[in-house]
Amino acid sequence: MDITLRSGELHAQASELWAVGLFEGEGGFSPALRALDALLGGRITQLVEAGDVKGKAKELTLLYPFGALAAQRLLLVGLGKRESVTAEVVRSAAGLAARRARELELAAFDCEVLGATELGSANAAQAVAEGIGLGLYEFTRLKSDAKASKLQAVNLYLPGGADRAAAEAGLAAARAIIAGVTLARDLVNLPANIATPTYLAEQAAEMASRTGLACRVLERAEMAELGMGALLAVAQGSNEPPKFIILEHNAGRGDLETLVLVGKGITFDSGGISLKPGDGMERMKTDMAGGAAVIGALRAVAELDLPLHVVGLVPATENMPGGRAYRPGDVVRAMNGKTIEVISTDAEGRLVLADALCYAARYQPKAVVDIATLTGARTIALGNHAIGLFSTDDGLIARLDAAGIKTWERVWAMPMFEEYADDLKSFSADLKHTGGRPAGSIVAAMFLSKFTNYPWAHLDIAGLASTETDLPYTPRWATGIGVRLLVQFLRDWHTESP
Repeated sequence: MDITLRSGELHAQASELWAVGLFEGEGGFSPALRALDALLGGRITQLVEAGDVKGKAKELTLLYPFGALAAQRLLLVGLGKRESVTAEVVRSAAGLAARRARELELAAFDCEVLGATELGSANAAQAVAEGIGLGLYEFTRLKSDAKASKLQAVNLYLPGGADRAAAEAGLAAARAIIAGVTLARDLVNLPANIATPTYLAEQAAEMASRTGLACRVLERAEMAELGMGALLAVAQGSNEPPKFIILEHNAGRGDLETLVLVGKGITFDSGGISLKPGDGMERMKTDMAGGAAVIGALRAVAELDLPLHVVGLVPATENMPGGRAYRPGDVVRAMNGKTIEVISTDAEGRLVLADALCYAARYQPKAVVDIATLTGARTIALGNHAIGLFSTDDGLIARLDAAGIKTWERVWAMPMFEEYADDLKSFSADLKHTGGRPAGSIVAAMFLSKFTNYPWAHLDIAGLASTETDLPYTPRWATGIGVRLLVQFLRDWHTESP
């Protein structure tokens, strides 16, 4: 998709479709829409006064000018009340408009930079471009009869007086973020027989070579030498070799602050010996969504060339049953020497993350954020609208909360009282890796905290990595959640007060 910023009057451009924003209530017309209304003899005003068009958020109204305009079609895009417009409103409106254009089988369309006056040129251009680029995402590579979308180009028009340079910067950020989210969605959408740990490592290495990232992949023998007994325990039941993927932006730059992102990369989770029910097990290909988010975020970070040393770690393996699989009751030793009693082999994610969090310490990071489809308990506690955030560092909580509001990948901080760790006491080892059903997501986070010695936050995205329904800029299935949140967190590192 080619998204280009243009200057000039929208109504002077010949087009298959113009998409123009309409606010709800009095004063809902932008200057561009006012000019179009005049050319149409007040037709839009008549529709608004009659109550047929209201300008509510997510409302789309398609009009045919019949020669009165240089465009064949006019799409009125509802933005809601002017004072309530946010980047998320604009992002959603743009996504819906783009998908309507695709339904009309257009090759291109022209769009006003919606909400530019209210949000500022940079934020508005980024939000519109993200909505369009992410809303038009399709996963068709495994379908033999897939037809490529005709829609290949969108022109964004700035209103008069807008800051062109700022808008170009916003569009550039959007392009990098769209690429990162698209990569993450593709990886999550692929089936586990394709997206193996080896495939993830290959894709990460290929992406790194194209974007200038450093990439290293640790093999089983290297993990064993490092003492990654928890990760290797999970991996031992699978015929697929595990991979420990390391991506670095600005590698070797000792003058820059180091931030580490860690993503769970379980490419298929059968539950191991503690086998999951068969119903819905096909969804367990998404258990590497945290790892995909980290790989996607590092791609965006590289293209944005952020002034940070950013490290991405993805411990990747399958979790399978079999004669060599680890068992409930086994005791394994993590990289930091702690022994762990295994209670359920279906709680494998925290084991692979434990070793990755230990490995992160070698970078002497300012902060580490891990992201994982970790616990069903998160879904029970927070439903479909908030990422579970677990941290004892108030500064990290504040930074991630701010980034979540900007991207609408919102987080909710959960308690981390030390008493929750009582559920991890073990008779035979330093600690168990699960407790009982109560506070399952919190106890899991408490377990992870035992493998950190730096400012750290854990993001639980279980239940959020895929969607069964189409959303304005998130088509059905893989969401790519976490990429935009992590990138915004990093972009704001030097500007957002903790």
